[in-house]
Amino acid sequence: MIENAARRTSAPLRQLIGRGDARRGRISYIPLMKPLRALFAPLALLALSAPAFADKIALGDLSAYLNKLTTVQSDFTQVNADGTVSLGRIFIKRPGRVRFEYAPPDKSLVLASAETVAIFDAKSNQPPEEYPLKRTPLNLILAPKIDLGRAKMVVGHKEVENSTRVVAQDPEHPEYGTIELVFTADPIALRQWVITDDLGQQTTVILGELTPAGNLKASLFNIVEEKSRRNIRN
Repeated sequence: MIENAARRTSAPLRQLIGRGDARRGRISYIPLMKPLRALFAPLALLALSAPAFADKIALGDLSAYLNKLTTVQSDFTQVNADGTVSLGRIFIKRPGRVRFEYAPPDKSLVLASAETVAIFDAKSNQPPEEYPLKRTPLNLILAPKIDLGRAKMVVGHKEVENSTRVVAQDPEHPEYGTIELVFTADPIALRQWVITDDLGQQTTVILGELTPAGNLKASLFNIVEEKSRRNIRN
């Protein structure tokens, strides 16, 4: 199924979450957003506005902050590896659930729930591509308990231009790729993340303000129900 799905999905849609696939000896990508025109590429240079702080934020404080992000939403801008840019909205319901909606009129969608990531390609009426969530770096911030102090999880932790940057990986499977989380202080806020795959290609998601999303319905993240809404049959 994965081989057939990989052939039907266009390469620009395979750039949000990198995952290693030793069986095929190459990297496949879980898509997020349909790229817009390259003229929007300067958005990749958006500066993070935040108060200055002298020291990087401690990993314990960052872990505590992430563990409090239970049900939130935000607008976001995605900068793809080829420099193209897309817009959308993200809904997070930890643990384990996230919904990336493409900006209209696109109906493409990425859902994560029940330990699975599903990619609904608006250009195809075929069943979505599905992958284990645990094989993606994004799983690190959707886990039930986030502990950035875990041995060999954080491979980079520094202060850069008024932001704290933390590069994390699955300690047991570094081949799945890394996620770089960018935070500002006073108060602590997650501003963006950067996914890097084994080939060194990067995809950046720049977040707006993460705001409480109330009681998001479970159906918002339900892959089976989304297939039904789209009249997709396996």
